[in-house]
Amino acid sequence: MANTSPANKEQSAIVLRDVRKHYGAVHAVDGVDLKIPQGQVFGLIGHNGAGKSTLFKMMLGLERPTSGHITVAGADVAGPNFRAARRKLGYLPENVVLYDNLSGLETLNFFARLKGASLQECPSLLDKVGLSHAGKRAVREYSKGMRQRLGFAQALLGKPEVLFLDEPTNGLDPQAIRDFYFTLRELQQTGVTIVITSHILSELQERVDNLAILAAGKLQAQGSVQQLREDTGLPLVVEVDVAAERQSQVIEAVRTLVQAEPVMLPQGVRFECSREQKMAVLAVLAPLALQDIRLLEPSLEDMFFGFSR
Repeated sequence: MANTSPANKEQSAIVLRDVRKHYGAVHAVDGVDLKIPQGQVFGLIGHNGAGKSTLFKMMLGLERPTSGHITVAGADVAGPNFRAARRKLGYLPENVVLYDNLSGLETLNFFARLKGASLQECPSLLDKVGLSHAGKRAVREYSKGMRQRLGFAQALLGKPEVLFLDEPTNGLDPQAIRDFYFTLRELQQTGVTIVITSHILSELQERVDNLAILAAGKLQAQGSVQQLREDTGLPLVVEVDVAAERQSQVIEAVRTLVQAEPVMLPQGVRFECSREQKMAVLAVLAPLALQDIRLLEPSLEDMFFGFSR
């Protein structure tokens, strides 16, 4: 998801400096430094227990850091101005808890009053998340995906400048996931900063501007997906479709350039090469009678396991 926001990219919406959170001997967050520019979609990924939820709670002012400083939406989370700044934040927790006896519209009205947002926003937000048809139905009749969409709607109350989304597509079907990310693109174009966690790494790969990988409370890596690909040094996978009688010719041509012995496939050859060897591999393959060629970049999942071991 490219950043097309008119916001000043140099202005940071969130700044963390040497942030630590200790629960006795447990260091849930252990010296994290992070800057998230205004108007970015930023991914935060890590194993269970890596410190993501604790970091979210501290950025929201729900937990105080043991040490370090956090600034969100221009206010120090430990300072007197953060109470007002919190009205500029939206939050969708991983586990959405709603009142079953209220209708969808009543639920949004309730949260709007708590946040000081206009009640007039509520019907349009229900429509934005695809729940206008169920606005008068009791929440107890909602499916898991409908509850998740209602939780997303409450996070959007008050037109937040910074949006925190913890596993936001949990329970959503493919169409709802597509609609959700379309809404995020719209929000980003207005300058909203979005911080998102997800265990479904394939969802994030093409939809975040930058991301950070956490493990054991420490920041292991951060940058764009492409930057992390280059930092990990993971090989590219090359798949070549070629007639069976020419497979050995392909293998001999690339054998000195690849990192491991090529593997024959029913329809061709598969091998790995370093990023630096990519052009040399293509040069030796070009004269051969190939039917097709595919270069597969390391996935976000590959990079995650590379950094978080």
